Amino acid sequence: MTGTVTLGHGSGGKLMAEMIHDLIGTILGIDPGQMDDSALVSLPSAKIAFTTDSYTITPIFFPGGDIGSLAVNGTVNDLAVLGARPLLLSLALILEEGLEIKVLERVLQSIRGATDAVGVRVVTGDTKVVGRGNADKIFINTSGIGVMEGDPPRREISPGDRVLINGPIGDHGIAIMAERSQLSFTRGLSSDCAPLSRLIRSVLDRCPNDVKFMRDATRGGVASVLNEIVASRSFGVVLREERLPVREEVRGVCDILGIDPLYAANEGKVVMIVQARAVPEVLEAMRGHPQGAAACEIGEVTAANPGMVSIETRVGGQRLLPLLLEEQLPRIC
Repeated sequence: MTGTVTLGHGSGGKLMAEMIHDLIGTILGIDPGQMDDSALVSLPSAKIAFTTDSYTITPIFFPGGDIGSLAVNGTVNDLAVLGARPLLLSLALILEEGLEIKVLERVLQSIRGATDAVGVRVVTGDTKVVGRGNADKIFINTSGIGVMEGDPPRREISPGDRVLINGPIGDHGIAIMAERSQLSFTRGLSSDCAPLSRLIRSVLDRCPNDVKFMRDATRGGVASVLNEIVASRSFGVVLREERLPVREEVRGVCDILGIDPLYAANEGKVVMIVQARAVPEVLEAMRGHPQGAAACEIGEVTAANPGMVSIETRVGGQRLLPLLLEEQLPRIC
């Protein structure tokens, strides 16, 4: 193969066949005899969860991950928060002419590592090449199928329910910003990009009727997820500032640049609404996994301020956390 992606790699001819079979198929472990445009699969459940997402990030390699692991973990997490066991993925690549083949190979190796770690398979996909300047190196779309193992964690939320999270917030967004801007005072920052499927399954197996809602807090961060939950509802959410888990490195950058970590993106954090009596058990289940070692309670559902999210500050005041008009940082996932 050539050293860079050319328009010929998207032409449907010999170069494209070589790239799909010798590079993509070999690294991802796809049987050449099964590399059709569609996949025939057998599923162990009549009820499935299905999701799709597209990933575009600058830079494509960052501390803690890259666009490949981000695409796999992001899709796996979207299935997991619905209570599904992720099984199958599709993988579509949009490549810019001039992308180095060794860069593509590195991304594919990351995808393979991420799928192996979770136990999902890439079973079909697509590759397109666009001219120079019409993309930013590589865009990825993944669709995922998971099988439901019980009812989805979608139950009526009530005042008194508690808000939990599995660890420090804002790591991904701040790490990307620091890497992109080459900030000299941000050493030690790393994305939290990680799969949450096993952590979530442990919680649901242990407390199947106590988790009322869950969502992974990606773009827009924890504050945006909670705003989506309470929108037009008869309840609100109040967070406790002293309970928010924020790494000192992240907090320092946020303080200097005027960024609220509650709105910073995450790629390995799940927000859960659970019954108050189940909090100890849920936290114990979370803490049994590396991604949940620092799990904690950060707030509660309240009848006050229905439809709104607020935070009780360390000095006893309270401020609202509305939806932001725009993203704090573009091209983040």
